[in-house]
Amino acid sequence: MAPPRRTALSLISALALAATALAISACGYSSDSKDVVEGEPVKLGALQYNVVFSRFLNPNDNEDSAYLVGQPQAPPGSAYFGVFLEVQNEDKEPQTLARSFTITDADRQAFEAIPSESLYALAFGGEVEPQEQIPILDSTAQQGPIEGSLVLFELPASASENRPLTLEIPGPEGPAEVTLDL
Repeated sequence: MAPPRRTALSLISALALAATALAISACGYSSDSKDVVEGEPVKLGALQYNVVFSRFLNPNDNEDSAYLVGQPQAPPGSAYFGVFLEVQNEDKEPQTLARSFTITDADRQAFEAIPSESLYALAFGGEVEPQEQIPILDSTAQQGPIEGSLVLFELPASASENRPLTLEIPGPEGPAEVTLDL
């Protein structure tokens, strides 16, 4: 009689453990969340944005100089910061990219994206064809070292001290916020 009782207790314990693990893993998770971290995609309307990488750019570096084409030297106490994105249009109709991007630091100081002449730059307000992505396949940005389209910012040195930095992407149902991994 002892073996069936042990088996039943073991089975009950295993089921309780599985239920607890499922409940814990589901806490706070939402596939529709508009508050994500770098590397995690966020859906805004029919477009899915993913911050592939973000970092300060060095104008003296060969790779970074290509991202900074046409930019003047950053003023003293400031530096250029690049956010590299992939955007996927999951719809059967063309979709329009966000027209602006903002980084906010922990002190709630906001910094707007600046225009860029780089071949790697994301075209603010540009169109993404149906079932296509940005950067476009075989483009300079897609073939580049980071494989993402650049959104460029000029940030003061204090921004790197006031982390986390959060990228805001406007969307039809409200903005998404991406915590950058700096």
